[in-house]
Amino acid sequence: MPGIVLAFKNYQMTVPTETSLFKNVFLNSLVMSPWNGLNNFTYLLKDAPMLIRNTVGYNLLFMVVGVVLQVGLAVIINEMRNRKTAKVYHTIAFMPYFISWIVVMYALYAMISFSGFFNQVGATLGHDPIKYYSQKQYWPWIFLLANVWKYTGQGSIHYLATLTGFDEQLYEAGAIDGASKWQQFRYITLPQLMPTIVMLQILAVGRIFNGDFDMFYSLPNGSGTLRQVTTTIDVYVYDMLKKGNLRNSFGYAGAGAFFQSVVGFVLILITNWIVKRHQPEMALF
Repeated sequence: MPGIVLAFKNYQMTVPTETSLFKNVFLNSLVMSPWNGLNNFTYLLKDAPMLIRNTVGYNLLFMVVGVVLQVGLAVIINEMRNRKTAKVYHTIAFMPYFISWIVVMYALYAMISFSGFFNQVGATLGHDPIKYYSQKQYWPWIFLLANVWKYTGQGSIHYLATLTGFDEQLYEAGAIDGASKWQQFRYITLPQLMPTIVMLQILAVGRIFNGDFDMFYSLPNGSGTLRQVTTTIDVYVYDMLKKGNLRNSFGYAGAGAFFQSVVGFVLILITNWIVKRHQPEMALF
């Protein structure tokens, strides 16, 4: 909560004295620092178009592709009659979620660096090496593949848990009536899954201004050439805080975090209101 106050102050480090109310350096500095209104938020406006484009654009892409693949994986695993085999496949798909982005970054560098695996294979086929870390057009696809690889298995758990509660008699009745697997999915599975899909997407909209910091910060490996396509709001705020030589960098970082929280909260309310108007039973509240 002190971070909310920090967003509206010109933070200046102040060492506590004997008469200070707070002996903690941060809290004492927070209290003693002067208010500066909305000035901290103006710093974000300088790169706002790029930050919003990257953060919102990537999240929308991840949401659309992610929900399709997660639902698809959950349905495929649920259709497996051998439950042990289904558990093995789902465990394999779920394992990437536990792998650190730092490990992924090193593995990615080994594959796409100038002397990496892909360029070595390309050289044997007579192709010129590609400088992936200086060419921006590849990175939206790299981020998408990395996100799908890491989160599809984990995200499918919600849908798989919902699927296991469906009445099998509905599918038996559909099969007796001659419904194909696709028709069973379209007219039986998908309508029953829709409340879960809508609920998770409402919550995802609330995080649309929050990028996956570890992924966006680690995978580019510090390449300044890729800044225009890899810098999200989280990375931007962290870079400001890390520099330390920027006047009131703590205040700017607090303003960025406060902006993300408020916008996310408002977007959840708006999305839930839209859903409530059209499908009241699917709304969160």
